[in-house]
Amino acid sequence: TPHDVVINSECVYTFHSPYTTDKGIVVNLTTFIGTVDDLALTANEDGAESSALFVRICKKRVPKEDGNDGVGEVDKTAVKLGVGVEGGFQSDQDKYDVISTHSIAVIGKIGDGKAQVLAEMAYDGASKKSFPMAVSQSADAIIHHAGLAVKQDLSAWELDDEPKPVSKYAESLPFVENCVKVSPNHSDWKCEKSGDKENLWLNLSDGFIGGGRKNWDGSGGSNGALDHFLEAGEKYPLVVKLGTITEDISTADCYSYAKDEDGPVQVPNLKELLEKRGIMVAGMQKTVKSTAEMEVELNATYAFDAITEKGAHLVPVAGPGLHGLQNLGNSCYMNSVAQMLFNGTVPELTSRYGSTDGATNNPLLNISPTKASDDLLCQVSKLSFALSSGAFCGPAPKSAEVSDPSASDPKHRLAPRMFKHTVGHDHVDFRTGQQQDSAQYFQHLLEKLDRAELGAGDRLKSKSGTGAGLTTSHLFSYKTESRLVCETDNMIKYKESPAETMLSLRIPKSKSTLPDTHMPDLKRQKSEDHGDEEKEKKEVPTVAFDACLDEWNAPTTIDDYRWPHLQNSISPATSQTRFVNFPRYLLVHMQRYELGDDWQPYKIEVDIDVPEEISLQKFKATGPQEGEKIAPEEAEGNAEPTTAPAAPAVDEGALGQLMDMGFNMNGCKRALTAVGGSNVEAAMNWVFEHNSDPDFNDPLPEGGSAASAAAPSSSDV
Repeated sequence: TPHDVVINSECVYTFHSPYTTDKGIVVNLTTFIGTVDDLALTANEDGAESSALFVRICKKRVPKEDGNDGVGEVDKTAVKLGVGVEGGFQSDQDKYDVISTHSIAVIGKIGDGKAQVLAEMAYDGASKKSFPMAVSQSADAIIHHAGLAVKQDLSAWELDDEPKPVSKYAESLPFVENCVKVSPNHSDWKCEKSGDKENLWLNLSDGFIGGGRKNWDGSGGSNGALDHFLEAGEKYPLVVKLGTITEDISTADCYSYAKDEDGPVQVPNLKELLEKRGIMVAGMQKTVKSTAEMEVELNATYAFDAITEKGAHLVPVAGPGLHGLQNLGNSCYMNSVAQMLFNGTVPELTSRYGSTDGATNNPLLNISPTKASDDLLCQVSKLSFALSSGAFCGPAPKSAEVSDPSASDPKHRLAPRMFKHTVGHDHVDFRTGQQQDSAQYFQHLLEKLDRAELGAGDRLKSKSGTGAGLTTSHLFSYKTESRLVCETDNMIKYKESPAETMLSLRIPKSKSTLPDTHMPDLKRQKSEDHGDEEKEKKEVPTVAFDACLDEWNAPTTIDDYRWPHLQNSISPATSQTRFVNFPRYLLVHMQRYELGDDWQPYKIEVDIDVPEEISLQKFKATGPQEGEKIAPEEAEGNAEPTTAPAAPAVDEGALGQLMDMGFNMNGCKRALTAVGGSNVEAAMNWVFEHNSDPDFNDPLPEGGSAASAAAPSSSDV
């Protein structure tokens, strides 16, 4: 059914697809999960099947021989804003034909436990009748199903869009008693105007079958259905796309041509209207993609990034650590984090999640195929191997021009949809198709990885057999120490922060410098495109990275710090922060947003000059020194017997709204915690009052309270 999880476009364990090899992928006829042959019967806790039936899906892209799209011909310059139309950008459908072949295979385990094909027979129109009906129905349903990849993209798209409204014409829709019955055989369907047999829509009032709407640029259908609506006096506005009708009537693709709706709609009484035309929905199978699925599929297969790079003189590269990730729609924040962690630049993660013995020989893949697509460790291993090994890279092309066939060849494209879904499906922002903050995503990914690694058990044993080892976050974890000096008596207090994984630095604009106009234009050296030479260049100031570190380390004054050794009286304090320890890898987040005079966040437009080598030794904490007067902590006997209230839970939606304004995650959490956890307006007021506090961007102390010794009272908020 349309609601079943069908994975027919790639292996759940690897990035193998129907295009990558001559064997394609095999999809289990019972579970509907696609894998490569070697992993088709992967064991699980209940034990894997000894044999099973699969449909093999293989696809091959071949250049078209007719028309003006021959092999090696350079794309013509686009003069029209459109894809796949004359004068517009060429789509893959214009350049290539896709040859699909299918077969039914029996895969079983041989003596050594490895999966092997025991029998295989071609599956096509001629041989279909030789298979049992249950086998052919399951195979056809898998082959024609939109698949999980399109479904996940469609779900993210629907989260960003308004839900389809119920058509106001549905309940009182006129029905013409003209004895028109629709054949149950989809091969009999055709447009009554043009004779086209694709993209057909049935008018729910009079039973007219017409082609889909013709787009403004000439693409689309024959326009037969819309023309009939106009010729009939605009009395019969509702249509349904033939081939999208199933027993689950809510999945059918309905549209209203009425001028006050003119868009996708829901028709609650669709089943009754179809039965009047002889269409019994029970047992019907989906044979074509819906309009939304076609739009998502086009975005998933077309290399729009190639258009933006046309004319640029780029140097093509390919190989281990040099394989790009497909943009899934505003997913560059995710791709950048994935490339940083898993493309081989962090050897510890490559050793843990990659595999030197091939894509199929990794203990992290030892999980049932039905669970693999939602298992974080499996999907991280899948992604890490593909990026760090270069196994799916094609040969480096001679040029990076758009016309290069390798630019959009599906056998070499990595689309991390399962990884994106596994990490973000339960997050209010990361499950959508909207642009998000990469720093926030990195911290969210570390939290999920830590939980998965701690619960992995034997799957995550190190290669030396000594156990799972430390979690991924330990590679980036560090602590800081604050040295506070009381201005009343010069007594000193040392306070250690909880572990952090990202250093957040403010940008001192006062220390910026303008570039030397006599220095060569480095950007122009990277490209020979002189088209913008005559444009006025905006001078962007530069701030040295060392200046940002010095600003972070500089002493700051806390005016209203409460000192326990002074009977909790308030006295100014001077605070300075240093590192307690240095992480294996230090991740730095530059705070490019701050509040302007109008209390609105704006972006700081500066370049950060980062040297190749940085010494952090002067920022190392030394702890209490000889001769310092250390302020005594509050005695236990003087502590009040009352227990501090538990910190409120921070609402993810509210946190995302605050972070969208450019504030750091720790500061936003402090603000929401201070005002109850979910009130965005109150949290914004708290941010405006406290964004200059020295500990504003520090992580919350253990226990979760945002109120430090200098925090305001509830009346202040």
